[in-house]
Amino acid sequence: MVAGSAMAADMPELAKKNNCVACHALDKKLVGPAFMDVAKKYKGATSYTFKGKEYPLVDGLVMKVSQGGSGNWGSMAMTPNDPAGKKQDQIKELVEFVLGLAK
Repeated sequence: MVAGSAMAADMPELAKKNNCVACHALDKKLVGPAFMDVAKKYKGATSYTFKGKEYPLVDGLVMKVSQGGSGNWGSMAMTPNDPAGKKQDQIKELVEFVLGLAK
């Protein structure tokens, strides 16, 4: 089995269900950064600044994924994934999964 195929098989179902895979892969840049690159960027970080305010890392990244925005990975904006706030538990689980890739 090719490493890329094994990595694709490890993409969590929540990422597929929430259409994260349209823009992200585990190990390569698509529209957005690879999940592995996100994990490396935030490895060791304890906070995240969202819209000018600092939050604990997971909380801030959940807000970013939920509400979208640009500036962290270039000019391409991340579309909002949960502007109504109805999937916060799922988004938190995905954020924790991505951050866990750096371990």
